[in-house]
Amino acid sequence: MNVDLIKSLLTESLAPEQIEIANNSQAHAGHAGAQSGGGNYHVRIVSSAFEGKSLVQRHQLIYKSLGDLMKHEIHALGIDAFTPTESH
Repeated sequence: MNVDLIKSLLTESLAPEQIEIANNSQAHAGHAGAQSGGGNYHVRIVSSAFEGKSLVQRHQLIYKSLGDLMKHEIHALGIDAFTPTESH
């Protein structure tokens, strides 16, 4: 699983102004989810797609964008999701 795939999927669906993805999987190597192959990632994303959306709705948009990756390849995903006006 690589960061480029996550970035590509989120960019395609949410057209972010900024996106940063950290792969923190090494720090969680002993955890149960990591043993089954799932990675641990953190996303910071700024997109106008989040305008007027609650925090839960923003996260749902991200989960939907990542689709089946959330079931297997991604064990844990930290999210910071902002609108362009919130990111400053």
